[in-house]
Amino acid sequence: MGAVSKQTADIMRVLGSFREFGTDDELSEAMRRPEACDFVYGNPHDVAPKDYVDALVRAAQPTGSSHYAYTMDLPAAVASIGEDLRARFPVAFHDHDIHLTNGNFVGLAIALRTLVDPGDEVIFVSPPWFFYETLIVAAGATPVRVLADRDHDFDLDLGAIEAAITPRTRAIIVNSPNNPSGRIYRPEQLTALATILEEGSTRSGHRIYLLSDEAYNRIVFEPHTFTTPAAYYPHSFLLYTYAKTLLSPGSRLGYLAVGPDIEGADDLRAALQIGQITLGWAYPVSILQHAIPELNAMRPDIPVLQRRRDTLVSTLREQGYEVVEPQGTFYVLVRSPIEDDRRFAEVLRTHDVFVLPGGMFEMPGWFRLSVTANDDMVERSLPGFAKAIAEVSA
Repeated sequence: MGAVSKQTADIMRVLGSFREFGTDDELSEAMRRPEACDFVYGNPHDVAPKDYVDALVRAAQPTGSSHYAYTMDLPAAVASIGEDLRARFPVAFHDHDIHLTNGNFVGLAIALRTLVDPGDEVIFVSPPWFFYETLIVAAGATPVRVLADRDHDFDLDLGAIEAAITPRTRAIIVNSPNNPSGRIYRPEQLTALATILEEGSTRSGHRIYLLSDEAYNRIVFEPHTFTTPAAYYPHSFLLYTYAKTLLSPGSRLGYLAVGPDIEGADDLRAALQIGQITLGWAYPVSILQHAIPELNAMRPDIPVLQRRRDTLVSTLREQGYEVVEPQGTFYVLVRSPIEDDRRFAEVLRTHDVFVLPGGMFEMPGWFRLSVTANDDMVERSLPGFAKAIAEVSA
């Protein structure tokens, strides 16, 4: 027997390329240079807004002896979230079905631990956020990958999803707006998906649940709109993180909201709480919970993100790149002008432009840009993109 469990070894295998890229000290040091144009992750490159910082400072001020006590789901925070959800979406979420989490990473882990048994299958759409497969394996289930419809702007491939459902299917993860494509799934697609999941549940004799990853549901570009997939399928979990909206990925804060008409609601309510506890008290720290009523009122600066998106999309297309224009999120998906996306990322790096190669998110031959790069980085990067494509096209 080795030093680590078989399950941990499996997780390490799944994370292989990401671990290699994400722990490259030389790359990390290069990206910290003042001249670097860092488009790799969704990290902020501007100082946090004063309103956000002030809200955290106010939340840190003790209001009584219990301000820093063990905190599960703070009633005032949950009530604020419930009010916000009911105002934004046509779903009557109950406050008692909202569970605070340390962001969507933990939210998905809790939901999967609650739902799946060894041998169960969980479907996810590729290209994905790069930790879906890892979290499914960590929960003891089998990941089932379904490719997005690349002929139709990365829409859901409903036929492929239907074909992937088996008697062992327990859940499907859907991410809209989607990372990395920026696609927002249309109401007619979500209606059709709900029918497929309902029919699949009937055939298998057990409920198939929808995990709706909505990390970017407030980052929507005009003229597009967003409605939660949970509005179309009652057996859904809505997962949200404040990290994207508020450009604060280091402040781990989010929630999991269970649909009001979900099958097995009473059992799920208790099980989710157990999941939070057994994952290591996976509740947000008390300061962040106290700040939620103020944070709910804050909005991302969509015009700034959209301006950066438009600059990159239009300029890169003029330079000869194939670019997918996102409807939401803060990512831009670009086809590499050569097949080897890692090699092209190295070419860009010689021009102080840093991108996430497509192999990191199951899209070899592409790369992803994050428009959380500040305005100066965007402008400084444009000549680098032009030089890089000229070099490999010569």
